[in-house]
Amino acid sequence: MPIVTVQVTREGTSADRKSVSAEEKAAIISGVSDVLLNVLNKPLESTYVIIEEVELDNWGWGGIPTAQYRAQRSATANS
Repeated sequence: MPIVTVQVTREGTSADRKSVSAEEKAAIISGVSDVLLNVLNKPLESTYVIIEEVELDNWGWGGIPTAQYRAQRSATANS
């Protein structure tokens, strides 16, 4: 029985949303389950997919908070 945890930042994919939509979550669950079926031959009914939405402030990257990292990366790209 595979259990897969997918962590994403709690932010929407458009400016008017604050989190991943139910449709996007369903697509993640379906896609991950299909990978386990196709790669490991695990039946869909035996696969659990857990989606955890983490507040952006609770993630860091490159030794700094993710929002700060993204701002630095954007500034570098625009230089």
